Amino acid sequence: MSDIADILANASFWVAVLRIATPLIFGTLGVLLCERAGVLNLGIEGIMVAGAFAGWLAVHAGAPLWAGVAVAALTGAVFGLLHAFLTVGLALSQHVSGLGITLLATALSYYGYRVSFPKVSTPPTVTPFAPMGWLHIPVLEAQTPLTLFALLLVPVLAYLLYRTPLGLALRMVGENPQAAEGQGVSVAATRTGAIVAGSALMGVAGSFLTLSAFNAFFFNMVNGRGWICVALVVFASWRPGKALLGALLFAFFDALQLRLQQSGDAVLPYQLYLMLPYVLSIVALVLVARRASYPQALMKPYRKGER
Repeated sequence: MSDIADILANASFWVAVLRIATPLIFGTLGVLLCERAGVLNLGIEGIMVAGAFAGWLAVHAGAPLWAGVAVAALTGAVFGLLHAFLTVGLALSQHVSGLGITLLATALSYYGYRVSFPKVSTPPTVTPFAPMGWLHIPVLEAQTPLTLFALLLVPVLAYLLYRTPLGLALRMVGENPQAAEGQGVSVAATRTGAIVAGSALMGVAGSFLTLSAFNAFFFNMVNGRGWICVALVVFASWRPGKALLGALLFAFFDALQLRLQQSGDAVLPYQLYLMLPYVLSIVALVLVARRASYPQALMKPYRKGER
């Protein structure tokens, strides 16, 4: 217990929590946008890989860092458009389409890396975003601008969903697309827009890994973060504020297990520490998911004019 108390009293621990949470915030908000419109996007894992690679490659080629983030967002949007075409346009299975997007995006990214750097044994590096030392706010001043962007995005998305006509239309097509159509809302256009915007955020989540957390692209760097984001949306009951809380909670457990592994008094096998954030997140998910009110049209294909 004394080890845990020492860890929690250290400011660097909370810096690590926020850094670990940042890609989860972007990814969870992206999934939330898609699912609020009634579409499950299991392509997030691959889209994050593609965003990480595309953003890093752009910066490695000489583009500014924010241009790399924009390239990552555009890459995510392209895969989102493909997912929208398959699930909204053709009304195909959202599960199969999403998994296909993950496999396609991951394979293309790895192939692109091998083609771009065929004789490189270690990944080339770029100069990542610098911490915001000028901010003079504890914990935040050690973060990069992408973390601040992620935090500001939460209230912006909440305002969009609950205080604007566009947000009302988006939630309506996720709850009752027939009623939305009766009010003159284009279900196909609204769902497509939500998927593209959500996938762009997933691409930005990936770019954080290569342009902020690290300075290179390497295989398996996303490491299941996309699947965690899908679970966090359920934990958050499809609300942006709770999504932020869920991302911070998982990051807290993840940062804690890393510190416990590094503790000189650690006597348990390291695998148990690796399991800690996932086990505790599953427990939290089970406790919350029973009361979660999910979008009623989630995963239900819609064809105009059908009742």
